[in-house]
Amino acid sequence: MTADERIRAIHALLTEKLSPIFLQIEDNSEEHAGHKSAGGAGHFTIHIAAPEFFGKSLIQQHRMVYGAVDPLMDGEIHALSIQIEKVTD
Repeated sequence: MTADERIRAIHALLTEKLSPIFLQIEDNSEEHAGHKSAGGAGHFTIHIAAPEFFGKSLIQQHRMVYGAVDPLMDGEIHALSIQIEKVTD
């Protein structure tokens, strides 16, 4: 899977599972070039805000994100940084 395909797959899973009102995915894989244990999988930062997060702790929110992208964690995603964004009116 290419880097663009990974981003599209992450976006699709998060959109399907969490219906975010804000979603930005950064591919940080180049910063980890040569990281042998990654095995070709990518490093990503996800910035996300979703109504599903309302009333949930930060740990619960992170678990929801990991749950959504779980199908990609075994082979396509090596490392994930999650930034929960606050939504203001």
